[in-house]
Amino acid sequence: MRFGKEFVSQMIPEWQEAYIDYAYLKTFLRDIQASRNIANPSSKNRPSFASNLTRRYNRVASSVSENQDIVVNTVTWTNDNELETRYETVFLKVGEAGGDSEIAFFKTLDREFNKVNSFYKLKVETARTEALALTKQMDALIAFRRKVMEKKNPCLSDAVSVDINAFTFETGSSSDTSKFKEQRETLADLMRNDETAKNERIDPQLSVLERIRMNKTRETPLSTIKNIIKKPKQEELEFTRHNLKKVEERLQIAFIEFYQKLRLLKNYSFLNTLAVSKILKKYDKIAARNAGKTYMEMVDTSYLTSSDEVNNLMLSVESTFIEHFANSNRSQGMNLLRPKMNKERHRITFSTGFFFGCAISLIVALALLIHARNILGTPGQRTYMETMFPLYRFFGFVVLHMIMYAANIYFWRRYRVNYSFIFEFKQGTQLGYRHVLLLSFGLGTLSLCAVLLNLDMEMDSQTKDYRTFTELIPLFLLVLVMVIVLLPFNILYRSSRFFFLSVLFRCIAAPLYKVNLADFFLADQLTSQVQAVRSLEFYICYYGFGDFRHRRRNTCRSNDVFTTFYFIVGVIPYWSRFLQCIRRTFGDKDLGHVYNAIKYLLIIVASCLRTAYTLNRGNTWNITAWVFSGVATFYATYWDIVVDWGLLRRGCKNSFLREKLLVPHKTVYHAAMVLNVVLRLVWLQTLLDLKFSFLHRETMVALMACLEIVRRGIWNFFRLENEHLNNVGRFRAFKSVPLPFTYYEDEHQDN
Repeated sequence: MRFGKEFVSQMIPEWQEAYIDYAYLKTFLRDIQASRNIANPSSKNRPSFASNLTRRYNRVASSVSENQDIVVNTVTWTNDNELETRYETVFLKVGEAGGDSEIAFFKTLDREFNKVNSFYKLKVETARTEALALTKQMDALIAFRRKVMEKKNPCLSDAVSVDINAFTFETGSSSDTSKFKEQRETLADLMRNDETAKNERIDPQLSVLERIRMNKTRETPLSTIKNIIKKPKQEELEFTRHNLKKVEERLQIAFIEFYQKLRLLKNYSFLNTLAVSKILKKYDKIAARNAGKTYMEMVDTSYLTSSDEVNNLMLSVESTFIEHFANSNRSQGMNLLRPKMNKERHRITFSTGFFFGCAISLIVALALLIHARNILGTPGQRTYMETMFPLYRFFGFVVLHMIMYAANIYFWRRYRVNYSFIFEFKQGTQLGYRHVLLLSFGLGTLSLCAVLLNLDMEMDSQTKDYRTFTELIPLFLLVLVMVIVLLPFNILYRSSRFFFLSVLFRCIAAPLYKVNLADFFLADQLTSQVQAVRSLEFYICYYGFGDFRHRRRNTCRSNDVFTTFYFIVGVIPYWSRFLQCIRRTFGDKDLGHVYNAIKYLLIIVASCLRTAYTLNRGNTWNITAWVFSGVATFYATYWDIVVDWGLLRRGCKNSFLREKLLVPHKTVYHAAMVLNVVLRLVWLQTLLDLKFSFLHRETMVALMACLEIVRRGIWNFFRLENEHLNNVGRFRAFKSVPLPFTYYEDEHQDN
């Protein structure tokens, strides 16, 4: 792999604007090459004397004054009482061929390097501040732990002695990893040189515990209600083992996240330094100069390369974490700190292909069986379509949605959309597109097997009933799927299943929980699965009233309760999304969420009117359904394209799109907008009452629902692309981790 591609692949996606623009710098090298070829055509086939310079950067150059090509100046000034440094390169061979291009090259290189150096320094300063906060949290944890031990056994109060210096951060110059346990001088001491800090070191129990409160980081419906009545978010300290365990878990997560930040910072420094080195080697080779050595000497003395703060912070984090959270077991501690990668195993690919082949074979077998037995022409076809088909199409909707999600994951990865960070998946547990396809094809295979087993169109001639066992197959399949989803054992992607269930519960419990992106994203998926939710309602009615014994749905059709819930069930996903918007309005203080809530309210009214029209034909229902459906469609389409996707921006370089695009082909965005508009109009089939002789009504409903699922799949990609670009614009690459304790002085500073 060429370095340029490898460089891009290893970038932190949200920081891509802060990296050296390696590709842009290479365009100057092409200009320099072209200028030299024009000035000296014979040099094209003559080897350059600088071709071996890549192996001579570390040698001492002879007669430097004679061969000097550039001079790098350091400019410093004071900005807000902070010393700022900038590097400026003077090119000394201006009169030679290609001199203008070389001046532009070094000017751009200086600008890029100064950008990287400043960005790195800013991020290190932020890390230093976070290290101080974690140091204070560790002080509180140690004091809290000591108090719990004393409460458990008062006789230990005099015997317990905690060396707090062993659990603090160091920013010295030593890089010897074998002596990290001997480091005692902390970052906190360097940043707070007052007597209060020294007193905290002497007796943390007396000085720290009197000035802290516990944060309630886990939100519950009860905590939401307390927030509404303005009850404080902190709770008084209770020195119990349960509280100690909660504090340790929270702080352990905070340390792991902080360590990942430091790893990314270290990688950022290394990659950019390597990029500068690579581009200078190319420059020296093309321009036949010896400027790389001089420039790299400056790079080696810059903050980006010479600062040891990140390395020292990493050593201190390792020391604290291993000693305090891994019982001094270095192997165990480092396994927790290091990022966990979700490996793509060959058996996943094989199993996915196997189930895909099974599903295709079963579809072919099903088609041949229907044709051979002429099932489409039997009297039981209509009965089957009105009873068994609505039961089985639920699984079809789920499988199609999972396939669309797998396609989303594939394209998100291809275009470097950091979906795992956006959804806040636990590191190493996010599913790849192969895993999702495996689950979808597996469920599809099970569903098709059930359909083949349950394909009888005729009842028993004597009893006039269907066999109970075969009629219960759809219910058995539904129960099996629910059992697998709820399975507590660590198999079949338990972490992902539980994450899905927790988000689903927050959607159902809206607005009692704070709304994260994963919450409203799943709620939006549910709005495209209205027919699937109605299928679940039919399961309850069909098997609850015993209609499955005679394969009929008369009881459900004539039941007023079923009809009422047919309206309610179709509205529930939109209502959940409406409540989420209301909650976000109060939480974020943003009126934009009110406008979004109005969108879902209009959709609810339009959906109810269309459903009423299908049950009670009449001009009044028809006209009102047309009006509200038209307004809701226009509103929702505008919101999709302009707000959710961020397109149709004026004054940007990509006409009627947005400033930044991840997909290089603009026609993809135009086609997506057109498709969104067309697929938003599938409700026209309901009001126009379109019928096709070769399609049953239930089949038409299923096809319209599938089109909505496809539209949602397209919406998913561009919605997350826009979210990712917003993160890139803010350089937001890390999630914020709530800390277990709050210091009174910090609370007053925030106020």
